[in-house]
Amino acid sequence: MSLTKRQSEAVRRGSTLAVEETADVSTARNPLPVKTIIVAIIVSIAALQFLQFLITNERFEWETVGKYLVDGSVLQGLLTTLALTAIGMLIGIILGALVAACRMSNNPFLQAIAGVYVWIFRAIPVLVQLLFWYNLSALLPHITLGVPFGPDILYWQTNDVITPLLAALLGLTLNEGAYMAEIIRSGLMSVDRTQHEAASAIGMKKFRMYRRIIIPQAMRFIVPPTGSQLISMLKATSLVSVIAMSDLLYNVQHIYNENFKVIPLLTVAVLWYLAITSVLYVAQVYVERYYARGASRMGRPSRKTQQVWAKQMESSV
Repeated sequence: MSLTKRQSEAVRRGSTLAVEETADVSTARNPLPVKTIIVAIIVSIAALQFLQFLITNERFEWETVGKYLVDGSVLQGLLTTLALTAIGMLIGIILGALVAACRMSNNPFLQAIAGVYVWIFRAIPVLVQLLFWYNLSALLPHITLGVPFGPDILYWQTNDVITPLLAALLGLTLNEGAYMAEIIRSGLMSVDRTQHEAASAIGMKKFRMYRRIIIPQAMRFIVPPTGSQLISMLKATSLVSVIAMSDLLYNVQHIYNENFKVIPLLTVAVLWYLAITSVLYVAQVYVERYYARGASRMGRPSRKTQQVWAKQMESSV
């Protein structure tokens, strides 16, 4: 059915007016509600009071904080904290991927083993795990390898094997592996089953299918909780101070036990944790944007997009 010249002109005018009205609405500034203004004022006053407390309270001893912020012992503990975080997270991700693969396999034995692992290490607090591994010699004085019910071939003292470093890594990585297994499994399950069927239909091998199709799509759901787990791992490293591991918190405690400046030294630890967490948070945002670049976003079209749509409508008429 063809349109008359008058009808075509009406359609053009209507589309132009629709674009102009949408632009006016989108650019109009609505006044803020009174409740929003009151809340903003209250929050601003509270923030200023807190800032005044930080600046004017002499008990913080900011000169002491600045002195020990770059102290050699503190920096050494900081390096230990970063190393524990990186190694623990790397092993935790690898272990979690293996456990997730076992839970998603068709082998009921592997599914049961992986399920029991996740159940145990998610149920036990990290601090309890650290203390258990550090005191393993009380349960197992020596570690042996040999023939069951026969002679021992290899023999070690447990205290020589389970050092504070190994106890810290065991406690952190085994706990992290259980959580990462569930994160990776849920991310892989979020990919629609039709993606598997399409890859199989074109003859793609299973390994290549996961590498090229499934995992890239699942990363959009895996990265955010993994970033949160990385930050949690950084904070969990402070627990290794209870097993005499020279991390950031342990070295800070050692210093204030000598000079009795508890608050300034704890402030040093707080500032370092805040700085590292902020860097990790920014990195997480960029990684999330990278993997979400192909995802569709719902929202109001921009003014330029609306104008393009109007021109396309006019040309079609």
